[in-house]
Amino acid sequence: MRESLRQVRRPAAEGAPAFDLTYVRSGPRGATPVVVIPGGPGLASVLPYRGLRRRASDGGLDLVMIEHRGVGRSRRDLDGRLLPPAAMRITAVLDDVAAVLDAEGIERAVIVGSSYGSYLAMAFGARHPGRVASMLLDSALQSAHDVDLERATVRLLFWDADDDMARGVRRLVAAGVSERIVLDVVRAAYELGGTDLVHPLVRHEPGLAWRALTAYATRDAEIADIPRIYEFDLVGTIAFRELGYGGILDGHPLDPVRTYLPLAARYPSFAGEPYDLLAAVRAFGWPLVVLSGDRDLRTPPAIAERVVAAAPDAVLVRLRNGHSALDTHPMALLNATRRLVRGEHDRLPGDEPALERLRRTGLSASFPRLLVHIARLDALLRRRVLRRR
Repeated sequence: MRESLRQVRRPAAEGAPAFDLTYVRSGPRGATPVVVIPGGPGLASVLPYRGLRRRASDGGLDLVMIEHRGVGRSRRDLDGRLLPPAAMRITAVLDDVAAVLDAEGIERAVIVGSSYGSYLAMAFGARHPGRVASMLLDSALQSAHDVDLERATVRLLFWDADDDMARGVRRLVAAGVSERIVLDVVRAAYELGGTDLVHPLVRHEPGLAWRALTAYATRDAEIADIPRIYEFDLVGTIAFRELGYGGILDGHPLDPVRTYLPLAARYPSFAGEPYDLLAAVRAFGWPLVVLSGDRDLRTPPAIAERVVAAAPDAVLVRLRNGHSALDTHPMALLNATRRLVRGEHDRLPGDEPALERLRRTGLSASFPRLLVHIARLDALLRRRVLRRR
């Protein structure tokens, strides 16, 4: 794979210092390069997605990935100091993307965004429409107000239903297990492995699988920091100030707002979104593909359906998946992107079964299976303990 690590100087602006923004370009040079924007905010681009870029290159894609300001190799100013909160603005991030396109001599690109990256992709289309050839949104995030859809989806599944799964969740909460942790764990379990993983988790007291998912999915007062992989500390300003991560609890069970509440005191209050993306997509004049997982609880399928209904030339591609195909089913995302680059996006809904059959790679493929085995082992060990009693 031919890959080069590059930098573009970003000037001082609006109280933020100048710094060097890092990006990487890989694969054969094509007529229409593809910019891939990961989720977060906080996910790096250079290190975590090397395997994705290798597979993209093998498939003939000319790929550009930008290290988000405040993350990984784009965290410090020219004097080596961490970038300040003033540098953390969505509009500045969008102009970073345009600056990279300018540096590479790219007039227009296919813009691919996953989760938070899908918000940036749509916002880039609103701010720089002339730079977009086409767009793919994976697990579309469109508005801070979409937390209401998230609430409704989570509660219908885990609280209001009259089935063993919801009864198990209600039992755990009644037994005193933190409601925030219950939500984070069962939501992650459902997105990763569906009911096969959730059922053994909620039948009994928390065990090994529960603890593994707690480490994977929950937030506490400590800010997550895996250098050059996931760094929330600086970009958390965007999450709270412009995306409303520090929302107000509505007083009902399993409120997704609880997930980030432990961090809210460290960041600015919500000041409003930079764009009305519900309105902006109506003016998108380019081909648009929206990937949606049927088990996605953080950006529920209703958001994807709304985007497709509003955009002039959009198709919806449903996957048997959880959140973020970029991270959990990358081969499906890359194959859909190739269709889009070739101008064949209208064929993608018919390709859903073929996309689903593609091999799942990396941790996203093995972790759910491992968790199911651990949960079953938990249940077996409990049965043996009960028999001995």
